[in-house]
Amino acid sequence: MRQGERATGLCMTERDELVEKIEELQEEIVQLRQALASHAVVDQAIGIVVAVSGLRPEQGWDVLRTVSQHTNTKLRDVAGHIVRWPVIGHLPAELRPALRIALVNAGVTRGGRARLGWGGGCADHGGCAAEAGSHDGV
Repeated sequence: MRQGERATGLCMTERDELVEKIEELQEEIVQLRQALASHAVVDQAIGIVVAVSGLRPEQGWDVLRTVSQHTNTKLRDVAGHIVRWPVIGHLPAELRPALRIALVNAGVTRGGRARLGWGGGCADHGGCAAEAGSHDGV
């Protein structure tokens, strides 16, 4: 037994294994924290979709998932764009048509609560979001 091994009671391979395990656990903690933050943003985005469309929460989840799949964008990124939508007033161009289609497929129509723009709508259409070719609304 070497001098350092006597003090800790561990040989180098045992110490290396412990260090490796600690590093793995630290990485897992980082990933879990990221997942928790992503989950919060996704929940907020579902709430926004529900609020502006009149859908049920499970339908809001389906809309986010569909947009993510059809735009090849990570779900947490889609959610982040939707959460920022009310603040910045628009969605990225690649998300708008996918969101519009997902909402229509989920049962949102021009009638009810489906005016999906922010604010009072635009002068061009009396509410951009109600138009299929809207500007910044969906």
